[in-house]
Amino acid sequence: MNGLIEEKKQYMRRAITLAWGGMGYASPNPMVGAVIVKDGRIIGEGFHHRCGELHAERDAFAHLTEDAAGAEMYVTLEPCCHYGKQPPCTLAVVEHGIAKVYIGSRDPNPLVSGKGAAFLREHGIEVVEDFLREECDNLNPEFFHFISTGKPYVVMKYAMTADGKIATKTGDSRWITGEAARKNVHLERSRYAAILAGIGTVLADDPMLNARIDRAETTEGFLKPYDVSLPDPVHQPVRVIVDTQLRIPMDSNIVKTLQDYRTIIACGAGAAEEKKQQLTVAGAEVVALPGEDGKVSLTKLMEYLAEKKIASVYIEGGGTIHEAAVKAGIVNKVSAYIGPKVFGGSAAKTPVEGCGFCKVSEAMQLRLTRVQRLGEDVWLEYEVKE
Repeated sequence: MNGLIEEKKQYMRRAITLAWGGMGYASPNPMVGAVIVKDGRIIGEGFHHRCGELHAERDAFAHLTEDAAGAEMYVTLEPCCHYGKQPPCTLAVVEHGIAKVYIGSRDPNPLVSGKGAAFLREHGIEVVEDFLREECDNLNPEFFHFISTGKPYVVMKYAMTADGKIATKTGDSRWITGEAARKNVHLERSRYAAILAGIGTVLADDPMLNARIDRAETTEGFLKPYDVSLPDPVHQPVRVIVDTQLRIPMDSNIVKTLQDYRTIIACGAGAAEEKKQQLTVAGAEVVALPGEDGKVSLTKLMEYLAEKKIASVYIEGGGTIHEAAVKAGIVNKVSAYIGPKVFGGSAAKTPVEGCGFCKVSEAMQLRLTRVQRLGEDVWLEYEVKE
Protein backbone atom coordinates (compact mmCIF):
# COMPACT_ATOMS: atom_id res chain seq x y z
CA MET A 1 0.00 0.00 0.00
CA ASN A 2 2.81 2.41 0.93
CA GLY A 3 4.46 1.64 -2.40
CA LEU A 4 1.27 2.59 -4.24
CA ILE A 5 0.98 5.88 -2.34
CA GLU A 6 4.61 6.72 -3.14
CA GLU A 7 3.94 6.01 -6.81
CA LYS A 8 0.99 8.38 -6.76
CA LYS A 9 3.11 11.04 -5.06
CA GLN A 10 5.63 10.73 -7.88
CA TYR A 11 2.91 11.42 -10.42
CA MET A 12 1.92 14.58 -8.56
CA ARG A 13 5.56 15.63 -8.25
CA ARG A 14 5.87 15.16 -11.99
CA ALA A 15 2.90 17.52 -12.37
CA ILE A 16 4.64 20.04 -10.09
CA THR A 17 7.81 19.80 -12.18
CA LEU A 18 5.80 20.42 -15.35
CA ALA A 19 4.05 23.41 -13.78
CA TRP A 20 7.36 25.24 -13.32
CA GLY A 21 7.65 25.29 -17.12
CA GLY A 22 5.22 28.22 -17.12
CA MET A 23 7.34 30.24 -14.69
CA GLY A 24 6.72 33.94 -15.22
CA TYR A 25 4.64 33.53 -18.37
CA ALA A 26 1.55 32.04 -16.69
CA SER A 27 1.07 35.13 -14.50
CA PRO A 28 -1.38 36.53 -13.50
CA ASN A 29 -2.75 33.00 -13.80
CA PRO A 30 -1.25 30.29 -11.59
CA MET A 31 1.40 27.79 -12.63
CA VAL A 32 -0.35 24.42 -13.03
CA GLY A 33 0.75 20.98 -14.16
CA ALA A 34 -1.31 17.88 -15.00
CA VAL A 35 -0.47 14.22 -15.50
CA ILE A 36 -2.83 11.51 -16.80
CA VAL A 37 -2.13 7.92 -15.74
CA LYS A 38 -3.72 4.70 -16.99
CA ASP A 39 -2.78 1.20 -15.86
CA GLY A 40 0.39 2.51 -14.23
CA ARG A 41 1.53 4.39 -17.34
CA ILE A 42 1.63 8.12 -18.03
CA ILE A 43 -0.46 8.60 -21.18
CA GLY A 44 -0.58 12.38 -21.22
CA GLU A 45 0.89 15.36 -19.45
CA GLY A 46 0.85 19.11 -19.81
CA PHE A 47 1.07 22.49 -18.09
CA HIS A 48 -0.17 26.05 -18.39
CA HIS A 49 2.45 27.57 -20.69
CA ARG A 50 1.23 31.16 -20.84
CA CYS A 51 -1.70 33.31 -19.74
CA GLY A 52 -4.43 33.04 -22.38
CA GLU A 53 -3.27 29.65 -23.67
CA LEU A 54 -4.51 26.15 -22.79
CA HIS A 55 -4.83 25.30 -19.13
CA ALA A 56 -2.77 22.38 -17.84
CA GLU A 57 -5.60 19.81 -18.04
CA ARG A 58 -6.44 20.61 -21.64
CA ASP A 59 -2.75 20.72 -22.55
CA ALA A 60 -2.39 17.22 -21.09
CA PHE A 61 -5.38 15.99 -23.09
CA ALA A 62 -3.84 17.51 -26.22
CA HIS A 63 -0.82 15.24 -25.69
CA LEU A 64 -2.64 11.96 -25.01
CA THR A 65 -1.04 8.83 -26.43
CA GLU A 66 -4.22 6.77 -26.02
CA ASP A 67 -7.84 7.00 -24.88
CA ALA A 68 -8.11 8.43 -21.34
CA ALA A 69 -11.35 6.68 -20.38
CA GLY A 70 -10.97 5.19 -16.89
CA ALA A 71 -7.66 6.96 -16.24
CA GLU A 72 -6.54 9.00 -13.23
CA MET A 73 -5.50 12.63 -13.42
CA TYR A 74 -3.07 14.39 -11.12
CA VAL A 75 -3.41 18.17 -11.22
CA THR A 76 -1.60 20.66 -8.98
CA LEU A 77 -4.59 23.04 -8.69
CA GLU A 78 -8.35 22.51 -8.58
CA PRO A 79 -9.69 22.42 -12.19
CA CYS A 80 -11.61 25.51 -13.22
CA CYS A 81 -15.34 25.30 -13.83
CA HIS A 82 -16.05 28.68 -15.44
CA TYR A 83 -15.60 30.27 -18.85
CA GLY A 84 -12.70 32.71 -19.08
CA LYS A 85 -10.12 32.98 -21.84
CA GLN A 86 -10.40 29.19 -21.96
CA PRO A 87 -13.46 26.93 -21.48
CA PRO A 88 -13.88 25.03 -18.18
CA CYS A 89 -11.33 22.28 -17.61
CA THR A 90 -13.89 20.30 -15.63
CA LEU A 91 -15.87 19.73 -18.85
CA ALA A 92 -12.80 18.30 -20.57
CA VAL A 93 -12.17 15.97 -17.62
CA VAL A 94 -15.73 14.64 -17.81
CA GLU A 95 -15.73 14.38 -21.60
CA HIS A 96 -12.55 12.28 -21.60
CA GLY A 97 -13.99 9.79 -19.11
CA ILE A 98 -11.45 10.36 -16.33
CA ALA A 99 -12.36 8.12 -13.38
CA LYS A 100 -10.41 9.77 -10.55
CA VAL A 101 -8.77 13.14 -10.00
CA TYR A 102 -6.07 13.94 -7.46
CA ILE A 103 -6.02 17.68 -6.66
CA GLY A 104 -3.08 19.40 -4.95
CA SER A 105 -3.98 23.03 -4.16
CA ARG A 106 -7.41 24.46 -3.58
CA ASP A 107 -8.23 27.47 -5.74
CA PRO A 108 -9.15 30.62 -3.74
CA ASN A 109 -10.67 32.20 -6.85
CA PRO A 110 -14.36 32.70 -5.94
CA LEU A 111 -15.29 31.55 -9.45
CA VAL A 112 -13.66 28.17 -8.77
CA SER A 113 -13.20 27.58 -5.04
CA GLY A 114 -14.70 24.17 -4.29
CA LYS A 115 -16.94 24.32 -7.33
CA GLY A 116 -14.53 22.49 -9.64
CA ALA A 117 -14.23 19.50 -7.31
CA ALA A 118 -17.99 19.51 -6.69
CA PHE A 119 -18.73 19.50 -10.44
CA LEU A 120 -16.48 16.49 -10.94
CA ARG A 121 -18.14 14.57 -8.11
CA GLU A 122 -21.59 15.40 -9.48
CA HIS A 123 -20.54 13.69 -12.70
CA GLY A 124 -19.45 10.50 -11.00
CA ILE A 125 -15.71 11.22 -10.80
CA GLU A 126 -13.88 10.30 -7.61
CA VAL A 127 -11.94 13.28 -6.26
CA VAL A 128 -9.06 13.30 -3.78
CA GLU A 129 -8.27 16.82 -2.55
CA ASP A 130 -5.19 18.22 -0.77
CA PHE A 131 -2.88 15.59 -2.26
CA LEU A 132 0.68 16.89 -1.59
CA ARG A 133 -1.02 20.21 -0.98
CA GLU A 134 1.92 21.94 0.70
CA GLU A 135 4.25 21.14 -2.21
CA CYS A 136 1.62 22.28 -4.70
CA ASP A 137 0.85 25.45 -2.72
CA ASN A 138 4.55 26.40 -2.96
CA LEU A 139 4.04 26.91 -6.68
CA ASN A 140 1.66 29.82 -6.40
CA PRO A 141 1.79 32.07 -3.31
CA GLU A 142 1.77 35.05 -5.68
CA PHE A 143 -1.44 33.93 -7.40
CA PHE A 144 -3.16 33.06 -4.12
CA HIS A 145 -2.37 36.51 -2.71
CA PHE A 146 -3.31 38.42 -5.86
CA ILE A 147 -6.63 36.62 -6.42
CA SER A 148 -7.57 36.97 -2.73
CA THR A 149 -6.57 40.60 -2.14
CA GLY A 150 -6.35 42.23 -5.55
CA LYS A 151 -2.84 43.41 -4.63
CA PRO A 152 0.54 42.32 -6.00
CA TYR A 153 2.56 39.84 -3.94
CA VAL A 154 5.70 41.75 -2.92
CA VAL A 155 9.10 40.18 -2.21
CA MET A 156 11.88 42.25 -0.65
CA LYS A 157 15.27 40.81 -1.61
CA TYR A 158 18.76 41.71 -0.44
CA ALA A 159 22.21 40.20 -0.09
CA MET A 160 24.08 41.02 3.11
CA THR A 161 27.22 40.10 5.02
CA ALA A 162 27.28 38.06 8.20
CA ASP A 163 27.21 41.37 10.11
CA GLY A 164 24.16 42.63 8.23
CA LYS A 165 25.70 45.02 5.68
CA ILE A 166 24.66 45.35 2.03
CA ALA A 167 27.63 47.57 1.11
CA THR A 168 30.76 49.02 2.65
CA LYS A 169 30.85 52.63 3.84
CA THR A 170 32.12 53.60 0.35
CA GLY A 171 29.15 51.88 -1.31
CA ASP A 172 31.13 48.90 -2.67
CA SER A 173 28.95 45.78 -2.76
CA ARG A 174 30.39 43.44 -5.41
CA TRP A 175 30.30 40.69 -4.58
CA ILE A 176 28.78 39.87 -1.20
CA THR A 177 27.55 36.45 -2.33
CA GLY A 178 28.92 33.79 -4.65
CA GLU A 179 27.94 32.52 -8.06
CA ALA A 180 25.32 29.97 -6.91
CA ALA A 181 23.41 32.62 -4.97
CA ARG A 182 23.57 35.08 -7.84
CA LYS A 183 22.19 32.46 -10.23
CA ASN A 184 19.29 31.87 -7.88
CA VAL A 185 18.57 35.61 -7.82
CA HIS A 186 18.19 35.56 -11.60
CA LEU A 187 15.77 32.64 -11.28
CA GLU A 188 13.79 34.69 -8.76
CA ARG A 189 13.74 37.63 -11.16
CA SER A 190 12.34 35.41 -13.88
CA ARG A 191 9.69 33.99 -11.56
CA TYR A 192 8.06 37.29 -10.63
CA ALA A 193 6.01 39.55 -12.87
CA ALA A 194 7.99 42.70 -12.11
CA ILE A 195 11.29 43.79 -10.60
CA LEU A 196 11.40 47.11 -8.74
CA ALA A 197 14.31 49.35 -7.84
CA GLY A 198 14.72 52.91 -6.69
CA ILE A 199 16.58 55.64 -8.52
CA GLY A 200 19.42 55.38 -5.98
CA THR A 201 20.23 51.86 -7.16
CA VAL A 202 20.05 52.96 -10.79
CA LEU A 203 22.44 55.86 -10.23
CA ALA A 204 24.86 53.82 -8.11
CA ASP A 205 24.99 50.55 -10.09
CA ASP A 206 23.57 51.29 -13.57
CA PRO A 207 21.85 47.87 -13.57
CA MET A 208 19.97 46.08 -16.35
CA LEU A 209 17.42 44.50 -13.96
CA ASN A 210 16.82 41.56 -16.28
CA ALA A 211 16.97 37.79 -15.82
CA ARG A 212 20.20 36.31 -17.14
CA ILE A 213 19.87 32.53 -17.04
CA ASP A 214 21.75 29.77 -18.82
CA ARG A 215 19.00 27.19 -19.45
CA ALA A 216 21.61 24.46 -19.95
CA GLU A 217 22.85 24.77 -16.37
CA THR A 218 21.38 22.80 -13.49
CA THR A 219 20.37 25.21 -10.77
CA GLU A 220 21.07 24.68 -7.09
CA GLY A 221 18.37 27.14 -6.08
CA PHE A 222 14.64 26.81 -5.52
CA LEU A 223 14.21 24.55 -8.58
CA LYS A 224 16.78 22.05 -7.33
CA PRO A 225 14.18 19.37 -6.34
CA TYR A 226 12.71 19.37 -9.84
CA ASP A 227 14.09 18.52 -13.28
CA VAL A 228 12.53 21.62 -14.79
CA SER A 229 12.63 22.59 -18.43
CA LEU A 230 12.58 26.38 -18.28
CA PRO A 231 10.72 28.37 -20.93
CA ASP A 232 12.76 29.41 -23.96
CA PRO A 233 13.37 32.29 -23.79
CA VAL A 234 13.09 32.68 -20.04
CA HIS A 235 10.55 35.17 -18.77
CA GLN A 236 11.75 38.74 -18.31
CA PRO A 237 10.09 40.78 -15.57
CA VAL A 238 8.60 44.20 -16.15
CA ARG A 239 11.12 46.70 -14.82
CA VAL A 240 9.69 49.26 -12.40
CA ILE A 241 11.79 52.27 -11.39
CA VAL A 242 10.77 54.56 -8.54
CA ASP A 243 12.18 57.96 -9.51
CA THR A 244 10.40 60.90 -7.89
CA GLN A 245 12.24 63.64 -9.79
CA LEU A 246 13.02 61.64 -12.95
CA ARG A 247 16.76 61.76 -12.40
CA ILE A 248 17.37 58.63 -14.45
CA PRO A 249 20.12 59.34 -17.01
CA MET A 250 19.18 58.99 -20.65
CA ASP A 251 22.42 57.06 -21.22
CA SER A 252 21.73 54.54 -18.41
CA ASN A 253 21.40 50.84 -19.19
CA ILE A 254 17.71 50.99 -18.26
CA VAL A 255 16.95 53.72 -20.80
CA LYS A 256 19.20 52.27 -23.50
CA THR A 257 17.25 48.98 -23.35
CA LEU A 258 13.70 50.35 -23.18
CA GLN A 259 12.90 48.77 -26.53
CA ASP A 260 13.95 45.35 -25.21
CA TYR A 261 12.21 45.27 -21.83
CA ARG A 262 8.89 46.72 -20.74
CA THR A 263 9.73 49.43 -18.21
CA ILE A 264 7.49 51.51 -15.95
CA ILE A 265 8.97 54.63 -14.37
CA ALA A 266 6.97 56.06 -11.48
CA CYS A 267 7.56 59.72 -10.66
CA GLY A 268 6.25 62.16 -8.08
CA ALA A 269 4.84 65.65 -8.11
CA GLY A 270 6.84 68.27 -9.98
CA ALA A 271 8.78 65.93 -12.26
CA ALA A 272 9.88 67.80 -15.38
CA GLU A 273 7.43 67.40 -18.26
CA GLU A 274 10.28 67.55 -20.77
CA LYS A 275 11.96 64.54 -19.14
CA LYS A 276 8.65 62.67 -19.06
CA GLN A 277 8.31 63.23 -22.77
CA GLN A 278 11.88 62.16 -23.48
CA LEU A 279 11.44 58.91 -21.57
CA THR A 280 8.06 58.22 -23.16
CA VAL A 281 9.44 58.71 -26.65
CA ALA A 282 12.31 56.37 -25.77
CA GLY A 283 9.80 53.67 -24.84
CA ALA A 284 9.13 53.95 -21.10
CA GLU A 285 5.72 53.99 -19.45
CA VAL A 286 5.94 57.08 -17.24
CA VAL A 287 3.27 57.48 -14.57
CA ALA A 288 2.96 60.14 -11.87
CA LEU A 289 1.91 58.60 -8.54
CA PRO A 290 2.71 61.18 -5.83
CA GLY A 291 1.80 60.75 -2.19
CA GLU A 292 1.04 63.55 0.24
CA ASP A 293 4.74 64.36 0.50
CA GLY A 294 5.11 64.64 -3.28
CA LYS A 295 7.30 61.53 -3.46
CA VAL A 296 6.18 58.37 -5.23
CA SER A 297 3.56 56.56 -3.19
CA LEU A 298 4.35 52.85 -3.15
CA THR A 299 0.76 52.13 -2.15
CA LYS A 300 -0.51 53.93 -5.25
CA LEU A 301 2.16 52.21 -7.32
CA MET A 302 0.98 48.76 -6.18
CA GLU A 303 -2.60 49.74 -7.05
CA TYR A 304 -1.44 50.85 -10.48
CA LEU A 305 0.46 47.61 -11.07
CA ALA A 306 -2.55 45.57 -9.96
CA GLU A 307 -4.68 47.37 -12.54
CA LYS A 308 -2.10 46.30 -15.13
CA LYS A 309 -2.51 42.65 -13.96
CA ILE A 310 1.03 42.60 -12.57
CA ALA A 311 0.51 40.05 -9.81
CA SER A 312 3.94 39.98 -8.16
CA VAL A 313 6.81 42.39 -7.54
CA TYR A 314 10.44 41.58 -6.67
CA ILE A 315 12.04 44.54 -4.92
CA GLU A 316 15.77 44.51 -5.53
CA GLY A 317 16.91 47.92 -4.44
CA GLY A 318 18.80 49.50 -1.60
CA GLY A 319 18.00 50.38 1.98
CA THR A 320 16.02 53.50 1.06
CA ILE A 321 13.46 51.77 -1.15
CA HIS A 322 13.29 48.88 1.32
CA GLU A 323 12.48 51.29 4.14
CA ALA A 324 9.74 52.86 2.04
CA ALA A 325 8.29 49.41 1.27
CA VAL A 326 8.33 48.38 4.93
CA LYS A 327 6.72 51.67 6.03
CA ALA A 328 4.06 51.31 3.34
CA GLY A 329 3.23 47.82 4.61
CA ILE A 330 3.40 46.24 1.16
CA VAL A 331 6.00 43.51 1.81
CA ASN A 332 4.72 39.92 1.89
CA LYS A 333 7.99 38.02 1.80
CA VAL A 334 11.67 38.63 2.58
CA SER A 335 14.36 36.89 0.52
CA ALA A 336 17.72 37.32 2.25
CA TYR A 337 21.08 36.04 1.04
CA ILE A 338 23.90 35.98 3.61
CA GLY A 339 27.50 35.95 2.38
CA PRO A 340 30.48 34.80 4.51
CA LYS A 341 31.99 38.26 4.95
CA VAL A 342 32.15 40.97 7.59
CA PHE A 343 32.29 44.63 6.50
CA GLY A 344 31.91 46.37 9.84
CA GLY A 345 31.50 50.12 10.25
CA SER A 346 28.58 52.16 11.52
CA ALA A 347 28.45 53.98 8.17
CA ALA A 348 28.19 50.77 6.12
CA LYS A 349 24.80 50.35 4.49
CA THR A 350 22.15 48.02 5.89
CA PRO A 351 19.18 46.32 4.16
CA VAL A 352 16.58 48.72 5.58
CA GLU A 353 17.75 52.29 6.11
CA GLY A 354 15.96 55.24 7.68
CA CYS A 355 15.08 55.67 11.34
CA GLY A 356 13.77 52.15 11.83
CA PHE A 357 11.34 51.07 14.51
CA CYS A 358 11.69 52.47 18.02
CA LYS A 359 10.38 49.42 19.86
CA VAL A 360 10.79 45.69 19.36
CA SER A 361 7.02 45.33 19.58
CA GLU A 362 6.66 47.59 16.52
CA ALA A 363 8.99 45.54 14.28
CA MET A 364 7.86 43.79 11.14
CA GLN A 365 7.23 40.22 12.26
CA LEU A 366 8.43 37.33 10.10
CA ARG A 367 7.99 33.56 9.87
CA LEU A 368 10.96 31.52 8.61
CA THR A 369 10.00 29.31 5.63
CA ARG A 370 13.34 28.39 4.07
CA VAL A 371 16.97 27.83 5.03
CA GLN A 372 19.07 26.71 2.07
CA ARG A 373 22.79 26.61 1.49
CA LEU A 374 23.99 27.95 -1.86
CA GLY A 375 27.72 27.36 -2.12
CA GLU A 376 29.25 29.24 0.81
CA ASP A 377 26.16 31.43 1.18
CA VAL A 378 22.89 30.90 3.05
CA TRP A 379 19.49 31.77 1.57
CA LEU A 380 16.69 32.60 3.98
CA GLU A 381 13.05 33.19 3.13
CA TYR A 382 10.50 34.63 5.50
CA GLU A 383 6.79 35.26 5.20
CA VAL A 384 5.63 38.53 6.72
CA LYS A 385 3.10 37.85 9.46
CA GLU A 386 -0.23 39.61 9.14
